[in-house]
Amino acid sequence: MSTLTHNEAPPYTAVLEVKNLSVELMTDNGVFKAVDNVSFSIGRGETVTIIGESGSGKSTTAMALLQLLPRDLAVLSGAVRIKGKDVLSDHQTIKKFRGRGLALIPQDPMTALSPVLSIGSQLREAIKITGKVKGKEAIHAKAMELLGQVRIPLVEEQLKKFPHQLSGGMLQRVLIAIALASEPELLVADEPTSALDVTVQAGILDLMLEIQETRGTAILMITHDIGVARLVSDTIHVMQRGRFVESGDARQVVEEPSEEYTRKLLAAVPRLGDWDESMPVEESHV
Repeated sequence: MSTLTHNEAPPYTAVLEVKNLSVELMTDNGVFKAVDNVSFSIGRGETVTIIGESGSGKSTTAMALLQLLPRDLAVLSGAVRIKGKDVLSDHQTIKKFRGRGLALIPQDPMTALSPVLSIGSQLREAIKITGKVKGKEAIHAKAMELLGQVRIPLVEEQLKKFPHQLSGGMLQRVLIAIALASEPELLVADEPTSALDVTVQAGILDLMLEIQETRGTAILMITHDIGVARLVSDTIHVMQRGRFVESGDARQVVEEPSEEYTRKLLAAVPRLGDWDESMPVEESHV
């Protein structure tokens, strides 16, 4: 549980409050309701996860909150408040938060960064946007500090590299460092481990939880992986066809799901069977 400076309560009850959010997309085949009347909130130091299969509307929900959907193709309704400020009714308000207390960890680390700019130049640009660090030397020092925080070794050497020279796991850590540049109170993580192997996934999730614990960051996690949701979440919302079909405490949703759709998601998680000692073991002839 995080504490506020001087024990002062903020003038808002939650970092993020979403009420009756709907998203209608304009397509060649007509209007498609991608998100249908969803509501949830996230407090300081809390992780709320939206889980569902591909096409369920979970990433569209996240992009709607961030106002990153094409304005000529998406119609949003409802209310979205960040730190008590309505960002849906006034498109200019969200600009005050993006990169300045609100950060996104995008889905695919291999495509999220510019291939023609070095890691250092992209990280330094993120630091400049916040306006909190001035001067070339101070910005460079901050970039090195951020890479160190996400446990990237040989930071001076890594800053000179281009994205194609780093592994997927290292790139995801760079994206987290860029997100941390704004010292976010709200971090939106859109499938942050889906492109990574299992061992790298565990390291990234541990890192995010460590950041949350030390900074009190509120996290909105978007994932199709109920195993990831079970590890990191305080609250889980299960999404199907644009609606929340089940919501509740993470342990309750995973261990005692009330909806058939949630049970099917759980049943789809691969599990190791019992070891069969009667099975012959082939000898290696290498």
